[in-house]
Amino acid sequence: MKQLIVATGNAHKVEEFDGLLADCGFEVHSAKVCGGMPEVVEDGGSFAANARIKALALRAQAPADAWIVSDDSGLEVDALDGAPGIYSARYAGEGANDLDNLNKLLTELAKHAEATRSARFRCVLCLIDPEGREQYFDGACEGHIASEPSGKQGFGYDPVFVPQGFTESFAELGEATKSQLSHRALAVQALRESVQG
Repeated sequence: MKQLIVATGNAHKVEEFDGLLADCGFEVHSAKVCGGMPEVVEDGGSFAANARIKALALRAQAPADAWIVSDDSGLEVDALDGAPGIYSARYAGEGANDLDNLNKLLTELAKHAEATRSARFRCVLCLIDPEGREQYFDGACEGHIASEPSGKQGFGYDPVFVPQGFTESFAELGEATKSQLSHRALAVQALRESVQG
């Protein structure tokens, strides 16, 4: 079985990858198997560039026969020309929390009618095989931004993101529904199809 190391320090994300890649021929591990995730500066200009930065940093300390996967993701709002985008986690500034970011987003969108608030959660994966070949996989969950938060589940922008075909926010729909629609799940599905060929 091929060893796949997820370039993250987030245990929940490793579990998510493990579940999404079940029966795909990978034994999924966290970065702990090679000393932990190194500190990186995510200064790329795109999700793909930031995913690549993380993957290459971990590859430098991983076993030579390991596969490395990393991701970068965020929220893109069309009325804001794609913002917050790669700055989703720090939209309200360095050290900002989820509520700060959410409030800034709603303030920025206050002058836009809900019908013009199309948005998507986007995830880009970078997969590096043992020979150093890089592949990228993109997943997006389309929807819109509600005018006010609703729901208690989820995190980040979940209370205001209403996925296409639904009237409830991710924070109202819950983890089971969110994981079926997830931008990360869609990107991993593209990865699965590629490696299963």
